[in-house]
Amino acid sequence: MTGTKETGVAVGDAAGPGRLRRTADSVRREAQALGRAARAAWRGPGRERDLAVQSLKAAGAALLAWLVAREWLEDPMALMAPWVALVLVQATVYSSLVQAGRQFAAICVGALVASGAQAITGDTTGALALSIPVLVLLSNWPRFGDQGIYAATTAVFTIATGTVSAVAVGHRLGQAALGAVIGIAVNALVLPPVHLRDVRENLAGLARETGDLLRTIAADLREGEWDSQTAADWLAAAGRLQRRLEALESARGWSRESLRLTSGLLRTLYRAPTVALPSEQEDERFGRVTGHVTALTRTLSVATDENRTPAAPDHAVLSRYGELLEMIGDTCRAEADRLERAGAASEAEPDERAEAEMRQLHERLQRALREDAARQGPARTAVLGTLVLQAENLWAELLPEPRTDDTGPSE
Repeated sequence: MTGTKETGVAVGDAAGPGRLRRTADSVRREAQALGRAARAAWRGPGRERDLAVQSLKAAGAALLAWLVAREWLEDPMALMAPWVALVLVQATVYSSLVQAGRQFAAICVGALVASGAQAITGDTTGALALSIPVLVLLSNWPRFGDQGIYAATTAVFTIATGTVSAVAVGHRLGQAALGAVIGIAVNALVLPPVHLRDVRENLAGLARETGDLLRTIAADLREGEWDSQTAADWLAAAGRLQRRLEALESARGWSRESLRLTSGLLRTLYRAPTVALPSEQEDERFGRVTGHVTALTRTLSVATDENRTPAAPDHAVLSRYGELLEMIGDTCRAEADRLERAGAASEAEPDERAEAEMRQLHERLQRALREDAARQGPARTAVLGTLVLQAENLWAELLPEPRTDDTGPSE
């Protein structure tokens, strides 16, 4: 028993410093992330600065609502106005309006139910017991969205202050309306949020990460030292591309919503760079590119499985295939550079030399495929054929069609 106790103490002593060290590391990482975000917001436009601006706008709207309600109107129930104004500085002007309607409806329901419960019971505790369960259940009503909980919180405030007369309820509703008007006005007129940058950043990031993955696969294939773990890493990277594509779809939805109700005068005040927003066809194109890259990595992963029939082609053939992937990866990175330049031309000038080299590589791969089929049988040929098909799909999405002139079609 003594030995067990001593061992337990020793383990506890060892675990204590370990937990403290992990906690300190976590705090340090959070502090570093906060510092990076602050520096990014200070340096120039970006997501960090957008968040800082929205936060300051929310605080300013709450302060303005308090000054109007308390100092100008001298309302003793001025708390409701800054509370509503604070939460209505939303990510878009449209969502501010939608949330204002839902929140105001929830506040009205909460105040009326609380007043009725107080009138029925004549007791604070009884009124809370009668109204809160009903309002919490009602807060789940889809019509309220995520604003339904304000019905219950309004009832708590109403009953706890002991002022449930018709005049007091009218004051609360009036203050809620005042806060909603101020919050929406501040969000719409003071640097209205227009989420265009997120679309461009996610689209350019998707193109760049796709190019980086293709170049990584190309380098590993040329070196010839890839195995099942390497293929698993490629698959994981392809999964990250899919998540980036989902982030792009989400950003596109935010951009559409942020442009609602911000046209005309509001867009003139903000001078939103809507012309520079990449078209949705770019999203669809890189969505298809992501699918082709995922299929390519899956084919290579299957080829490394010893229990599966398909086998990887010879190193010489894969080395040539790697050259083609590297050039496609360079094209993706060039697309990313173009997308990152706001206001750039929608079509980049094609590199005729690169196109010619890629066509030559394509022809060499086709010849290698025929030679490989004659030399090694159908299993290896099936893998190489699938890989070439995916490369051709990527080529078709990322490279322009062969141009034609008066002398006939170009090769």
